[in-house]
Amino acid sequence: MQNMYKNWTTFWLYDKISLISLKTGELILTSLRTRLKKTLIGDRAFYATVFALMVPIVIQNALTHFINLLDNIMIGRVGNAEMSGVAIANQLLFVFNLAIFGGLSGAGVFCAQFYGAKDNDNLRYTMRFKLWTIAIIFVVAITVFLTLGEKIISLYLTGEGDEAERVAMFGFAKDYLLIMLWGLVPFCISQAYGSTLRETGETVLPMRASLCGMLTNLIGNYLLIYGKFGFPRLSIKGAAIATVISRFVELIIILIYAARHSERFPFFKGVFKSLRVPKELALRIFKKGSPLLLNELFWSFGITTVTQIFSTRGLNVVGALNITSTVTNFFNVFMYSMGAAVAVMIGQALGANEIQRAKETVWKLIFLNICICGVVSCVLAAASPFLPYIYKTTDDVRRLASSFMRTHAMYMVFNAISNSSYFTMRSGGKMLLTVLFDCVFTWVIFVPFTFLLTHYTTLYIIALYAVCYVCDVLKAINGLIVVKSGIWAQNMVSKTSRQN
Repeated sequence: MQNMYKNWTTFWLYDKISLISLKTGELILTSLRTRLKKTLIGDRAFYATVFALMVPIVIQNALTHFINLLDNIMIGRVGNAEMSGVAIANQLLFVFNLAIFGGLSGAGVFCAQFYGAKDNDNLRYTMRFKLWTIAIIFVVAITVFLTLGEKIISLYLTGEGDEAERVAMFGFAKDYLLIMLWGLVPFCISQAYGSTLRETGETVLPMRASLCGMLTNLIGNYLLIYGKFGFPRLSIKGAAIATVISRFVELIIILIYAARHSERFPFFKGVFKSLRVPKELALRIFKKGSPLLLNELFWSFGITTVTQIFSTRGLNVVGALNITSTVTNFFNVFMYSMGAAVAVMIGQALGANEIQRAKETVWKLIFLNICICGVVSCVLAAASPFLPYIYKTTDDVRRLASSFMRTHAMYMVFNAISNSSYFTMRSGGKMLLTVLFDCVFTWVIFVPFTFLLTHYTTLYIIALYAVCYVCDVLKAINGLIVVKSGIWAQNMVSKTSRQN
């Protein structure tokens, strides 16, 4: 009887404990679900805003990189030396493009916040500051390309390989670069206008202009690379000429549309009536913007340096890296577009002095970026064995490119976190923090780590590439720590708006 009582008591206690545990578990899950929805998942209005900003940029970037991919394939069908020569020249132009992006980024932070504060006068002054910035960068870049271009190209041709192929690559890179210099002016002005439009929430016009430019480039490539319909067969020179023409087409469309719809873009009215920028505003933008310019400049130097370090493992690696870069840039369009959405939504919230909304929004944007890039990375990994076969190159180059793509897919989610963190810091005007996170990290951690492993270990290039990019994981963790701290959230324009 006593044993029966003990068994019954034990059963009763077990039943009650199980019931309590079940209820507690349900409460915890409900709490986690509520917290997840509150902190990481937005409502319909939130996603409507995000995708209204993001979709045109995704389309524009996707088309841009798709045309670049077709451009790369067309050149690659001519020969491996031509493809590698163009890839080397594009490494130099990549630094210039990032310098323009960095030069406009500092002013872009003010553009987004001035627009949020509905201050068109200071927005117009900021646009003028952008024009001054790109003019200075252009002069410096032309000087460097014309005086040091050949020496820089030679740095990418030090790996093992056939000497005749090395000479051919050098000649193709030089010819392509000299023609591309003619397209730098329209590119700069288009970027100044296009970035301002995107920072004010207008993403459709830059997309349309870019689409027209890309179609012009694609048609020009077909006609001039292969010499179709009576046009001369110009190979890589034809590709460069087509790109230059497309840059002018894109600029003309933006200028004409902006002029005819001045009521939609009042901040463009009178931009060229004077080149004056109030001294105090210019100093504020320069103080915030110069670190971003230096960051983008030295970060791009860092990335091209890493490419140069890898290239010392052989000329085949140069071709494989070119294929990988072109293909993965196409898959990265969602990540880049989310970065633009972060910049606009966070910048405008901070400009409207809605600090708490900015802090809540950023986590939802980061989570969305992670989810999207997780899916995209799976697609890239699955397609990586087949994509290199669209190029006319050797089996060794294809095998290396396929492995590099899989590595990129493996780290894509971490890159999404880093990208969102970068634009969050930038939107709040924490430029020194942005430089430490991006540029300093690249030169203090990534570049030395890659150099040491490349020159002082016998790791095969496939394993070497994968190990070097472990640095992306550390960078993503640092980004999350900074975002969580909230030190990036500040309104920079309220004082400026009152004074000018």
